[in-house]
Amino acid sequence: MNSQVSELKLQSQLRETYSADIVRAAMTLIELRERAQHKFSRASEMWFDRTGLEQATPEAVANYKAARFENCAGPIFDLCCGIGSDSIAIASIGKEVTSVDMSEAACLRTRWNAEAHNVDERIETICSDVQQLKTDLQFVHCDPDRRAMGKRSIRLEDSSPPLEFLKELIDRCQGGAIKLSPASNFGGKFDDAEIELISLNGECKEATVWFGDLAGEENWRATLLPSGFTLSADPFNHFPRVGPLSDYIYDVDPAIVRAGLVDALADELELERLDDAEEYLTGPQLVDSPAVTPFRVLAELTHNRKSIRKYFRDHPCHELEIKCRHVPVDVDSLRKSIPLKGTGKKTLLIVRLGGKTKGVAAERIVSEESSASRSEKTDQP
Repeated sequence: MNSQVSELKLQSQLRETYSADIVRAAMTLIELRERAQHKFSRASEMWFDRTGLEQATPEAVANYKAARFENCAGPIFDLCCGIGSDSIAIASIGKEVTSVDMSEAACLRTRWNAEAHNVDERIETICSDVQQLKTDLQFVHCDPDRRAMGKRSIRLEDSSPPLEFLKELIDRCQGGAIKLSPASNFGGKFDDAEIELISLNGECKEATVWFGDLAGEENWRATLLPSGFTLSADPFNHFPRVGPLSDYIYDVDPAIVRAGLVDALADELELERLDDAEEYLTGPQLVDSPAVTPFRVLAELTHNRKSIRKYFRDHPCHELEIKCRHVPVDVDSLRKSIPLKGTGKKTLLIVRLGGKTKGVAAERIVSEESSASRSEKTDQP
């Protein structure tokens, strides 16, 4: 309430000197800079609009992608540059960048944001429809607008530029990257390309289509930031290995799930699936990997509220986390039905286990314990 009063007071003071439109724009910019703190290290110096901030590549992801352009001859073209986050990242590794957007305001924000990052001398902006661009393109980054039809769409056919142009871009250029929503319908649409799913702090942020000289050997890759863990494989070379619920259960990072690499990861970590239609993994050993979140199994429960309530009455906790993937569950209703009269935290996972729906009572394992397990393995003769 105090912050709202302070903001209203500030607006009133500013309107004594400036027009209402300018004050409104200034207050919006202040709000967006605060919201951008988790995305950009220099958010307080940058320029945003609401859509531009929402669609902007987070700094950590942009920096990671920029590294692939290190051996490319410039200039690198950043098509549909938005507020310029990818342009800035590529320029920060010493590359000359031409940033293109049909919005003059977007080009202006890109220039101002480049100045904030001290790379403005390496970034040139062109205000143009990228589909009308006549310049020869060698290496490109493209971020199609997913709101071209007025609302967000996951269909590449509805993006601007559309799927047809993106395919022509792949044929036309020596190499590059196309940034897509991880929820978009990219499967089967880009032959001879590498599709990389990238997560940041456990949230899948984007699908990047690498093509030409910048594509990797495998068609699918998942990369987890900030750890840098990466897994590339052909999903069709790995098959589900289903086993019984063991001592530990593992929640797989969403980038690996979306890339279809759960079985490749299971093979690498020597784990098994709970069910061939379930992404949770299980095993008798505690695995320390940024690709999975481990839980210690406490009990296997039948999937009915009576048995679940009884378990948590007999083994009470103060805080209960409920997780599920493919089983439809009214989480709020279920949580309200379970008494929370103890201490500590527990997790209830609703999973498919050997073809049946089950509840699994578990406790999340903190990273220190997982690291200690890794040290014990290292010390073994």
